[in-house]
Amino acid sequence: MPSNSQVLNQTYLIPDEKRLLARFWQSASGFWRGRTAWRAWLLVFALVATVLLQLLTQYRLNFWNRDFFNAIGFKDEAGLWSQALRFVPLAAASLTLTVFSVWARMTLQRSWREWVSGHLYDYWLQDDRHKRLRFVSGDYEAPEFRIAEDARIATDLPIDLVIGLLSSLLNAVTFIGILWSVGDSLPITFHGIAVTIPGYLVIAVIAYSFLLSGGIMLIASHLTRVMEENKRTEAELRSVGTHVRERGEGMVADNNKDPRHLVGAALKAVIAIWRIYLWQLMRMTVVTASSVLLTPVIGLLLCVPKYLAGSMSLGEVVQVAAAFVVVQGAFGWFTDNYARLAEWTSSANRVASLLLALDQVERTIPAADDDPTAAAARNPG
Repeated sequence: MPSNSQVLNQTYLIPDEKRLLARFWQSASGFWRGRTAWRAWLLVFALVATVLLQLLTQYRLNFWNRDFFNAIGFKDEAGLWSQALRFVPLAAASLTLTVFSVWARMTLQRSWREWVSGHLYDYWLQDDRHKRLRFVSGDYEAPEFRIAEDARIATDLPIDLVIGLLSSLLNAVTFIGILWSVGDSLPITFHGIAVTIPGYLVIAVIAYSFLLSGGIMLIASHLTRVMEENKRTEAELRSVGTHVRERGEGMVADNNKDPRHLVGAALKAVIAIWRIYLWQLMRMTVVTASSVLLTPVIGLLLCVPKYLAGSMSLGEVVQVAAAFVVVQGAFGWFTDNYARLAEWTSSANRVASLLLALDQVERTIPAADDDPTAAAARNPG
């Protein structure tokens, strides 16, 4: 049986990201398999149904844009009033579905977080693992912060991201059809050579989206590690503050270290990593904000040649430009959510690191080492 000193001197091998994410899902996926599974899957069904109905509403609004602006172009007063009346039920449906989706999404997130947090607290406190944890090597500083904050992020973001990805895929498939059918092909003449580009709007939106995604990947390739370090230093600052308070209340022994020095060093580390995080986000914002500004303009400019040639009406220009924005937003899902993916990965990794350390307690430190009356250690569920 190894002694505590031997355990403390063990070499800690940092687990790779694949192992960390696998350990996180091993525990977190229990919510979708146990007694809570029926409620979880019912909420998932409601969310998917809402996404489909929102897609149908958005599709109808896209054609409403065409008809409304065609009425403006033709100065059709009766048509304008007719389109105004058609807009009311479409807007009401869109608003109702949006509100319902917020309720279903947040209810599912709250339920999953409650289950995962309860599981983590049970595993941490069971058989005095929270006391024995200090005898193993690993990345488990501030476990209470990881359970309270990182577990929340690790369960909130996957639901947002998956629903957003599903919506983006459906939008891309649906509105690419509009770009292809309404935009049709573009004939151009270059140095006397006539060339026809079929589905030119689809080609343009795909190329534009890949360009933006490539830019984000180059700019923010280290964002996950930066966010992990940011969370670590923030947790350390909280831990130092708690330690200083407990010293002042006489709850722990005074080690004669200046509390201002301890807090100042922890705060300095937080600010240093925050500055790196800031520059990462600023560079990403240049790309994402530019996309928001340019995408509608690019969609309109691509339609100008056909509008001037008389082969596309004003309503069709507006319809295609709106579809271009929707498709680019769908293809740009990765670009728009890269920072959130990095935040989820960093939080899931921190929860998994704690779980791996608690697993190691079972294998390395028998309960009798700390408390002769403790029950025999049980394997994690």
